[in-house]
Amino acid sequence: QVQLVESGGGVVHAGGSLKLSCAASISLSSIHVMGWYRQAPGRQRELVAGISSGGSVNYADAVKGRFTISRDYAENMVHLQMNSLKPEDTAVYYCNARIDLLIVWGQGTQVTVSS
Repeated sequence: QVQLVESGGGVVHAGGSLKLSCAASISLSSIHVMGWYRQAPGRQRELVAGISSGGSVNYADAVKGRFTISRDYAENMVHLQMNSLKPEDTAVYYCNARIDLLIVWGQGTQVTVSS
């Protein structure tokens, strides 16, 4: 059974930075696409950033230039470096993995950006 465990959330002032990490229970080489999603209260879950096994990355327009997604094959982890955080970035952030037709979610980690 594939498991994803997020860490790194917390409370930060606007303009600050946080780095989220997602540890996978299997080798990243077995995972086609990994991504970070977020869900703010009263809103739908939305894609923040994704990275494919080939290294292609994509970002939501709202985070382009501020967030960076990366994969660490040695540690089987995916990271999301978040800089210049804004209050509107406040949400629960979820790690996601797609393995063929299987989609796996982590439990989420809270990010709160105070103004």
